[in-house]
Amino acid sequence: MNQDKEHLQLLAIFHYVAAGLAAMLSFFPLLYSVVGGFLLYAAHHPGSGNQEPPPAVLGWVFIVLGALFFLAGATMAICILIAGRSLALCKRYSFALVMACIECLFIPFGTILGVFTIVVLSRESVKALFLTAETPG
Repeated sequence: MNQDKEHLQLLAIFHYVAAGLAAMLSFFPLLYSVVGGFLLYAAHHPGSGNQEPPPAVLGWVFIVLGALFFLAGATMAICILIAGRSLALCKRYSFALVMACIECLFIPFGTILGVFTIVVLSRESVKALFLTAETPG
């Protein structure tokens, strides 16, 4: 039982690290929004040559997609952080298990972390820890 708690604490720490990396990497899609801003500027301020300016819709597509991917990455980072906190407190077993399955999509680190989390959460003794922590009293 003590070893299970130790494994859960280690997994929680690794989830915190993964959440930090995911949060940091979620800022990269904002570069697409910057490119979209340049395209939008170029569409409204054509050059002096015979060049046709890019359509303004293209700039908006880049801006919207960059913002959406940023929000998706930030949401994923927050969910990974909550899953790590759930593991540390032995609460929200289903949420932690679903997040471990989703993390498996992020090769290579998410896959490793997700598989280890699934293995630890599949133990009957760990399930009992979550049940005793969630029951009041």
